[in-house]
Amino acid sequence: MINSRARAGRALLTAVTAVLAAVTLAACGSTKSDSSSSSGSQSTSTSGQANASAPIKKGLKMVSIPKQLGNPYEETEHSGVQQALKQLGGSDRIQGSTDAAASSQVSIINSVAQQKPDAIIIAGNDPNAVAPALKQAAQRGIKIVAMDSDVAPDARTVFINQTSSKLIGDGQVKLISDQIGGKGQIAILSATANATNQNTWIKFMKQALKQPQYKNIKLVKVAYGDDDDQKSFQQTQGLLQAYPNLKGIISPTTVGIAAAARYLSTSPKKGKVKLTGLGTPNQMRKFVKDGTVDAFALWVPKNVGYLAGYAAAALASGQITGKQGETFKAGNLGSRTIGPNGEIVLGPPTAFNKGNIDQFDF
Repeated sequence: MINSRARAGRALLTAVTAVLAAVTLAACGSTKSDSSSSSGSQSTSTSGQANASAPIKKGLKMVSIPKQLGNPYEETEHSGVQQALKQLGGSDRIQGSTDAAASSQVSIINSVAQQKPDAIIIAGNDPNAVAPALKQAAQRGIKIVAMDSDVAPDARTVFINQTSSKLIGDGQVKLISDQIGGKGQIAILSATANATNQNTWIKFMKQALKQPQYKNIKLVKVAYGDDDDQKSFQQTQGLLQAYPNLKGIISPTTVGIAAAARYLSTSPKKGKVKLTGLGTPNQMRKFVKDGTVDAFALWVPKNVGYLAGYAAAALASGQITGKQGETFKAGNLGSRTIGPNGEIVLGPPTAFNKGNIDQFDF
């Protein structure tokens, strides 16, 4: 946001960047802290004023970088980017690594930057580790859009958040509380220790657990499965061995919840240790139907990518610059408005259970 409004933007930028670089999240995150107070001045924003009536450029070329390849959630999410670009007459190429390491994403960003696409759309594995490479890409004129799991706010222009981080945290605690009768020990099985979305959701879960209605629930452990199926499976086993009185597990990661469900489904603890979290209906259907899982939640991941694709196209075409209050059209998702700190929220998550899970196919 550099132009006649930019003096104010630059003044804000110096103060805001130092604070926001330390804020986790902003993401299958999202997801960043809902308490960010900045109005959204990012160093990667475009020069000049937004022109909401500008046409979308034809032939736009995007590269989307998932947390890792082979992750069903990530594949579904990034397919939404491709759908959006196809509708817009452009193209998107998915480029990623089979591991969820931030160092792998840095190498990919550097490689992609040499190709000079119109935009990079990334689900960050570590908010700060990838920031320098993204800033260098932005200096080459590449628009940077974060989705699902935010990067440092000064390393991108907008962030597509699946839903409110607080709603996710509160909702996960309510789901597990309802299933364990409001009392007992619980654990959290997360992805990587530096995943921005996971850490922000966990922060809000811990805050929710301080509420009076949850006073009899005790969080005994946060374990990390690194979004690796086998490690998450082993971490589930370890939690049950270390805490024989464990009543529930929250796994706010699609890889983790599926691995935990697989372990519990053949364990004597099936049905006794409750499991909830964030997963896809297709991934979790059999575990819901066999009684391993009562209920879990998620948004529609393809729509996260779809919204990111439209936002990236609007940025690359000059319709928006990333400033709070700017609006753009996002295909069948309708008109969207940029909120504080460049955040664009998709919508609330959906709870899935035996009664409704067959209504969904993703």
